[in-house]
Amino acid sequence: MAETENKLLTEEQEKLHEAEAQTKYHQHRLLVRLGDKISKREGYKSSELTGLVAIRYYLMQKHHWTPAQVMAMSEEHLEFAMLGESDKSTLPTKDWL
Repeated sequence: MAETENKLLTEEQEKLHEAEAQTKYHQHRLLVRLGDKISKREGYKSSELTGLVAIRYYLMQKHHWTPAQVMAMSEEHLEFAMLGESDKSTLPTKDWL
C-alpha cells in the first residue's frame, strides 16, 4: 500500500512539475512578444533590439538604468518592471502563444 501511495505522489509531483514548466514557458513567450511589440512601437531600427533585449533597452532608456542593472534582472523582475508599462497597445493576446 505504501508503494502505491508513493507512486501516486510521484505521478502528482510530475504533473505539478509539468504544469509549472508550461506556465514558465508561456510567461517567457509573452514577455518576448511584449518586447517585440515595444521594439516596433518605439521604432527601434536594430534587428537585435527584439524580445527581452528590447525590454532591457527600453527600461535603460526610460529609467536611465545601467546595462549592468538591466542585465542582472531575471525574467520575473523584467515582467514586474513592465507591469506599469503595458497598455492596450502592448498587451499580448492569446494568439501570441
